[in-house]
Amino acid sequence: MGYYDDDFERYNNRKQRGNWGGSLLAGLIGAVLGALLVIFSLPALAQFNILPYNLNISPEQNEEGETGNVQGPVKTVNVNVNSAVTEAVNKVSDAVVGVVNIQQVSFWDQTQEGEAGTGSGVIYKKEGDKAYIVTNHHVVAGAHQLEVVLNDETRIPAELVGSDQLMDLAVLVVDAKHVKKVAEFGNSDTVKPGEPVLAIGNPLGLQFAGSVTQGIISGTERTIPVDIDENGTVDWQAEVLQTDAAINPGNSGGALVNLDGKVIGINSMKIAESAVEGIGLSIPINIAIPIINDLEKFGEVKRPYMGIGLQSLEDIPSYYWEEALNLPKGVKNGVIVMSVEPMSPAQRAGLREKDVIIELAGKKVENVLQLRKQLYSQKVGSTVEVKFYRNGELKTVKLKLVEQKSF
Repeated sequence: MGYYDDDFERYNNRKQRGNWGGSLLAGLIGAVLGALLVIFSLPALAQFNILPYNLNISPEQNEEGETGNVQGPVKTVNVNVNSAVTEAVNKVSDAVVGVVNIQQVSFWDQTQEGEAGTGSGVIYKKEGDKAYIVTNHHVVAGAHQLEVVLNDETRIPAELVGSDQLMDLAVLVVDAKHVKKVAEFGNSDTVKPGEPVLAIGNPLGLQFAGSVTQGIISGTERTIPVDIDENGTVDWQAEVLQTDAAINPGNSGGALVNLDGKVIGINSMKIAESAVEGIGLSIPINIAIPIINDLEKFGEVKRPYMGIGLQSLEDIPSYYWEEALNLPKGVKNGVIVMSVEPMSPAQRAGLREKDVIIELAGKKVENVLQLRKQLYSQKVGSTVEVKFYRNGELKTVKLKLVEQKSF
C-alpha cells in the first residue's frame, strides 16, 4: 500500500501540472486568433465609420527602408517617363523629312518616270509661303522631279534651289503651308568626343522613315578624301564629325542632333566595308551654314578663283626639286604651279609655271588640299598675298580673287 500511495501521489501531481500547461497553450492560441480577428476587421470597421477615430493604413518602411506588405487603400500613381533623348527627338523629328529622287528612265521607245532613290532632309527655315530644306547633293543628283515626304506621310513637290557637289549639300524649297516644325541649328564647334548624339533619318528608304539611332561623337575635325570627278585624284578633303550612331543608306541628308534637340551635323555618308563597323560621318553644321546660305541666295556657292593648275610638291620626285625648280634644300613642302590660265587673277598677279607657292593669305600651304581650303575660306573680291619660290628666290605678289564659275 505504501508503494501504491506514493505512486498515486506522484501521478496526481503530474496530472495537475499537465492541466496547467494546456490552459496556458489554449490561452495563447486564443490571444493570437483574437489579434488576427481585430487586424482583419479594422479596415472594414474603418470603411463603415464605426471606429471613433480615422484609420489610415498605408505601406510603411522598415529600418532598412524596405516597404512592408501592409494592406491599405489602393492609390493610383501616374508615372511620367521622360528623358533628354525623348525630348530631343520630339523637338526635331517632325522637321526631318524624306526626299524622293524621281528620274526619267527610257525603256524601248517609251520614257517613264520612277523613283531612283530616297534620302533624308532637314527643314531649317520657314519664311512667308516657303519652307527650306537642306539635304545632300548626291541625294538629289540627276533628279527630274523631287518630292518631300513629311513625318505624317504627306507627299509634297519640292524644287531644287541649288546644289554643291564639293560639300555634298543641296537646298530644296516647298510650300510652307504643309510644314509644322522647323529644326534649330546648334554649334558644331563646341562638340566634344564622347558627347551623346542622335541620328534621325530614313535608313533603307521610307519603310523605316523617322528612324532614330543613338551614339556618341567618336571624333571631331576628321578629314576624308573626296574625288569629285572620279579620276582617281583627290580633289578635296572634307572635314566631318565621326559618330558611332548607325548611319545607313537613306540616312544621307538627315540630322545629327545633340541632346538639346539642335542639329549639329548633316549626315552624309558611311564607310561601308566588311572590316569597318560603326563609323558614321556628318558634315558639321557650322561648315554647312555658309554653303546653305549661298545656295539659298545664289543657287550656287560663291568661291574664289585663282586660275592655276596645281600639284603638290610631295608628289614630285625629290631630285626634281633642285634640278628643275632650283628650290633651297630646306624647302620640302609647297604647291607647284603647273599651268596659268590666260587673263586669270594668277596671270595678272605675275605667277608663272614652276613657281612653288608656300604661303597664301598669311598661312603656310604644304599641299594642294591645304591651298584649296585656305583659298575657299577667302571672300570673292578680296586681295590676298601669295609667297612663292621662283628659281630659288622667295617672292611675294598680291592677287585679287574673282568668282569661280564652276568647279
